[in-house]
Amino acid sequence: MDLDELRHLHSNAKRPRTLSLLSSEIRNLEKLSSEAQAPSAQASQIPAPISTGTRVAPSPALQYATLASFSWDQDNDKVKIYVSMEGIDENKIESEFKPMSFDVKFHDIQGKNYRCAISKLHKEIVPDKSKVVVKPKRVIITLVKASKGNWLDLHFKEDKLKPNVDKAKDPMAGIMDMMKNMYEEGDDEMKKTIAKAWTDARSGKTADPLSSYR
Repeated sequence: MDLDELRHLHSNAKRPRTLSLLSSEIRNLEKLSSEAQAPSAQASQIPAPISTGTRVAPSPALQYATLASFSWDQDNDKVKIYVSMEGIDENKIESEFKPMSFDVKFHDIQGKNYRCAISKLHKEIVPDKSKVVVKPKRVIITLVKASKGNWLDLHFKEDKLKPNVDKAKDPMAGIMDMMKNMYEEGDDEMKKTIAKAWTDARSGKTADPLSSYR
């Protein structure tokens, strides 16, 4: 039943209760009708967006020049890396320390960005205690060692001369591996010396582990 029919019934009704019910229902339908028409009226008033034809280019990724030249020293507890550089704004330094690496970025140094980073350190450090200190003509990167001791290098290097002895194998296997590594890394004289010593030690056996290296 639509609104017009209700109004027609209302005009013919005589009982008060019937008139009240019809009046209430007419008001409800009028309210629903006005609400249904409102969104379309509002939508017609919203102006269509205007295309300017201009596209904003995405920000380019920052480029960094690697700081390959620096000096360093150490004591039993920490390592200090010295980077010679002037005009550094302490607020434009971004640093990240991890147990086996560090990455320090210097932004807007005479229009350029620089980076000093080592992806795998010689040994573990304590990230929370490591820091960057800015001086007038240099930057000091302090790495706090996780365990006290002397570092042979800043970068991690596998100790090839350390015998890898497996107790389940021949006890001489570790020494053999060590001699192979020394043979690979040695000069011609070293190779001749090791080859002779190896041959003498293995005399009487047909297999020669160094044959593939000659």
